[in-house]
Amino acid sequence: MTALRNMTSGSPGRLILSFALPLMLGNLFQQFYTIADAAIVGQVLGVSGIAAVGAAEWIIWMMQGMIQGFTQGFAIQMSQDFGAGQYKRLRNDIANSALLSAVSAVIMLTGGQIFAAWMLKTLHTPESVWADTMTYMRTMFWGIPIVMAYNLFASILRALGDGKTPLYAMICASFINIGLDLWFVPVLGMGVFGAAAATVLAQCCSSVFCLIKILHISALKFKREDLTVDASLHLRLLKLGMPMAFQNFVISVGGMIVQSVVNGFGVAFIAGFTATNKLYGMLEVAGTSYGFAMTTYTGQNLGAGKTSRIRKGYREALIIAVFTSAAIAAVMVLAGKWILLCFINGDPQMTAKTLAIAYRYLFIMSLCLPVLYYLHVTRSCIQGLGNTVLPMLSGCAEFAMRTAAALLLPLAFGQDGIFYAEIAAWAGADLVLFFSFCYCMKKLASGDKRGNF
Repeated sequence: MTALRNMTSGSPGRLILSFALPLMLGNLFQQFYTIADAAIVGQVLGVSGIAAVGAAEWIIWMMQGMIQGFTQGFAIQMSQDFGAGQYKRLRNDIANSALLSAVSAVIMLTGGQIFAAWMLKTLHTPESVWADTMTYMRTMFWGIPIVMAYNLFASILRALGDGKTPLYAMICASFINIGLDLWFVPVLGMGVFGAAAATVLAQCCSSVFCLIKILHISALKFKREDLTVDASLHLRLLKLGMPMAFQNFVISVGGMIVQSVVNGFGVAFIAGFTATNKLYGMLEVAGTSYGFAMTTYTGQNLGAGKTSRIRKGYREALIIAVFTSAAIAAVMVLAGKWILLCFINGDPQMTAKTLAIAYRYLFIMSLCLPVLYYLHVTRSCIQGLGNTVLPMLSGCAEFAMRTAAALLLPLAFGQDGIFYAEIAAWAGADLVLFFSFCYCMKKLASGDKRGNF
């Protein structure tokens, strides 16, 4: 139990920050190998290569977002039972979560392969990159069970306060992925298939790493009775996980609508837009880490009945998040062009055009980062309370604002209008989350300590 962390006592801000830092480093390494994919593909295959990867980006994100939504939702129940010291219930949570995760992975893999061509056609994917995009997407879909396994194992560890093991797993996966990228793409000439295969194999290694750690946790020594299939628990887990998965699904549909608009602007614009989107993960990496920390912190304190600590932890997390977002924005504004050149190569005139598009988009997103960080901290706090419906509604607001902005702003401002779709989505979600948080805090103050928000 020494590697686990109980967050029900001690300074909230210090606990959240110390828990988030390993997650942040782990997410950085995850983004690092995602960026390595794009950089190697861009440098070896040129603008058309990165455009092919970018054309499928929101579809891949949709699948990964739904996986993350399910596993994060399941982890809320785990963190509450861990905070309450109910280890037998915790083991049963994990067993039933594993069963639901396996079934979900099979359904998503099957659906992804069946509808792959239809999704690309719907997104108006250019004919020049169609074949490569299809290859990349189908390969990533075959890795869905592996991605599900990693996210489930990492969520279990985070729910128990262990943010370091997912970090070590991601560091290991990053080096494996980059090594395989450099072997598969330029040496073996495997193109975008090699980049996708490298990512899947690296994720497999990180899954095994986390599983080994779980098997050595004394509180998780499973007995036969812990493996009982519990229909009522399934309903509870699905009540937590499905809204979060649906939230990410809706957000990704909005992103695919944006992508369909972007795909109509030509290969240079797709490449520039993709280059900046590859840095999106770097922009929000601290925000998602604070979010994971906030969910665990809130869930454990709710389970332990220490509800007075939740509001204090939220305030301190929000202050830390806003200062962090400002620092990241400054780095991107000052060094953004140099970073973006890692993804862009080819004809000098095409490179210059693509870089200009990419940097303008990066500059706009960087200035608005505090809006995104408020979203992550607030949404995660509400989810930790056991309410995943209100955050889902914020995802619907994201969808509405992103879609409206993507379809209408280019009509008024041309290509530049599409850059503001993401900002509009964040702002729409924040508005819903502000009122949702006030509602949840009022319920908490009234004495509802069971997560019935």
